[in-house]
Amino acid sequence: MRTILRVVTLMGLAYFPPLHAQMLHPKVVIVSYFEVGNDTGDQPGELQYWVERDHLTRSIDVPGMTRAVRANADGSEIAVCVGPGNIKPGVNIMALGADPRFDLRRAQWLINGIAGVSPADGTIGSAFWTDFVINGDLAKEIDPREIPAGWTDGFLSLDGTAQSDPKGGAAWEDNVNKWSGDEAHVNRRGNVIRMNLALMRWAYKLTVDMPLPEDAPMKSLRLRYTGASGTASGPKVQIGANLATEIFWHGAKMDAWAHRWVAFETDSTAKLGTTAMNDTGTMLALQALTMQGKADWNKALLLRTASNFDMPAPGTTPAENLASEKHGAYTAYLPALEAAYKVGHVVVAEWLKSKCGNTFCP
Repeated sequence: MRTILRVVTLMGLAYFPPLHAQMLHPKVVIVSYFEVGNDTGDQPGELQYWVERDHLTRSIDVPGMTRAVRANADGSEIAVCVGPGNIKPGVNIMALGADPRFDLRRAQWLINGIAGVSPADGTIGSAFWTDFVINGDLAKEIDPREIPAGWTDGFLSLDGTAQSDPKGGAAWEDNVNKWSGDEAHVNRRGNVIRMNLALMRWAYKLTVDMPLPEDAPMKSLRLRYTGASGTASGPKVQIGANLATEIFWHGAKMDAWAHRWVAFETDSTAKLGTTAMNDTGTMLALQALTMQGKADWNKALLLRTASNFDMPAPGTTPAENLASEKHGAYTAYLPALEAAYKVGHVVVAEWLKSKCGNTFCP
């Protein structure tokens, strides 16, 4: 008998897993967003250290996913690479949840990746446990060369006609200050997501005193940002919001917009920590799987580690800085990958040895 069955449907080919396939019940799911080449043995991306160091030697192809799922021998830990952007992670996570070979109902999720950081908020090599994720793409925008006098940038609320207009409209973007409790939460539009704050605080307390390395190039670059509040000391574990956009933006003016936009969309509840592309897609997919009874988004943590500054140091233009700080070769590229594994694995180790079925074990 063939081990893979395929049937023709009106929508195309329906996939059925091998009849003898073993169902995996992972305790932990590691979510990353990019890999440079192979999963092992070459220049690392966000997935590779997890695969190599946690012995995720099994490779499982899942229809609809960009890359094979990696798993350890007993299936207690799996890792996925689901980027880039915000859309692909959502599609990939839903495909994983739809595959009957994976029971994710009791799994803990560590979402991790490298990111940009403002010199006002931290330095490269730092690790940020995320409390809020804001989708910066859901907005109206006017080219900055055409904005009205008095506007600081070209962005305004999707419901507004001027920057002075408050966010809102049919309760799509409700007041974040009125959100109660600590559990994961999202507004109706899906552009402001709160992580499980109790879980986030537990992870932060567990890792806050961990030393993070700073090599000579990292320190030299940090010291160029004279007077910036985030670069007064070396890398450390922090808490901050993540601004997710499909566009890799850069420069002091965009940095100012990012700070304004996080405050605007969260009613000044959150403070910018990192900038990246992906996490609203992942979390909205996890919310959908939670509603289906297939996962629990309250068991998700988001860790971002800073590989590059989001604006150039004095004396360098944004274009010059983008040319020198390239993807895969940022000043703190490898240290940020190391920090993601080092900090994240402390939490993962606690989850793997735990026998409790709660969201977390304090």
